[in-house]
Amino acid sequence: MISVADGHNDLPWAIRAGGGLDAVDLAEAPQFHTDIPRLAAGGVRAQFWSVFVPGTERWARIEGVDPFTATCEQIDIVHRMIHRWPEHFRLTTTAAGLTDLASLERGPVASLLGAEGGHSINNSLGALRTLYRLGVRYMTLTHNQNNEWADSATDEPRHGGLTDFGREVVAEMNRMGMMVDLSHTAPSTMADALDVSKAPVIFTHSSALGITDYPRNVPDEILQRMAAGGGTCMVSFVAPFVNDAARDWRLAYEAAKANVAPDEHDAFDTSWVAEHGTCPMATIDDVVRHVNHVRDVAGVDHVGLGGDYDGTTQLTAGLEDVASYPHLFSALSEQGWSDDDLAKLGWHNIAASFARVEEAAEESWVAS
Repeated sequence: MISVADGHNDLPWAIRAGGGLDAVDLAEAPQFHTDIPRLAAGGVRAQFWSVFVPGTERWARIEGVDPFTATCEQIDIVHRMIHRWPEHFRLTTTAAGLTDLASLERGPVASLLGAEGGHSINNSLGALRTLYRLGVRYMTLTHNQNNEWADSATDEPRHGGLTDFGREVVAEMNRMGMMVDLSHTAPSTMADALDVSKAPVIFTHSSALGITDYPRNVPDEILQRMAAGGGTCMVSFVAPFVNDAARDWRLAYEAAKANVAPDEHDAFDTSWVAEHGTCPMATIDDVVRHVNHVRDVAGVDHVGLGGDYDGTTQLTAGLEDVASYPHLFSALSEQGWSDDDLAKLGWHNIAASFARVEEAAEESWVAS
């Protein structure tokens, strides 16, 4: 079986939304895309767990918690998850640790942390450094909204990319050995980060704009620059990212919802689905086209997988949960992918990019 190091899984948020860790048994959790048996069935040997919290002021106001504190609470969920099931999960903070566990046929899943959205640091480099010390090894510079120092792909342009402080954030991440994740960012932010970064950048859950014209996807010229710097683009399985019909449904839905008051979102969703149906599902062939395109543009050493499980309901038929990665590998094998290249896609490439980021960091910051 081909091992997988997946770039982005939102199980910690699903756990929070589902009542907290005490309400969950990951020995069997059919309400999620992810549980322990299905991780094993899918060959998942390393997982970047997203410690995402929403970036909207309304969410913070309703919850009564600031984004940094909420992110720390999500980190705590992952640490407690590892503590509760130590035979199945192991906290991992280095490329070497990822490689050691991904190389094994069985054993605990290398469990790494990724913060999704620069709002998590509350405009504080001290908060950024604290996240690193708590085990976070990548940060996505934005989520769906702009923050005070970077533009998102799905918001109106505000800064024209990165502000001066945004450039300081990237430099500090380089210094520590924290990977810069450009998923969710506007192309202007992508370009600015590539200009500034002295280490490889990554995309943990994005697909190819050259195949599906959706704001969350990566332009070819950015893929080429990313590859030249030693990074990896981890292809997402989210249907609107990889399928034109799903994209059209999602864009129409988002445009219609834009002027709806937040308190009316639930009612709007119900009426929208009643009138327009649910989002069309993508197919494995759609994902294969994106994987092949990233390989063709960036090279086989710079493509990986970031399924975005438990972060969306709009997935791909045949890739409905974390047990499904072998289905994708089988489809790629039928198209001529060698086992060696599938292993690169599965985990070697992201491990290599992570190692390059560590090599570029100041030695005193790289965890042992």
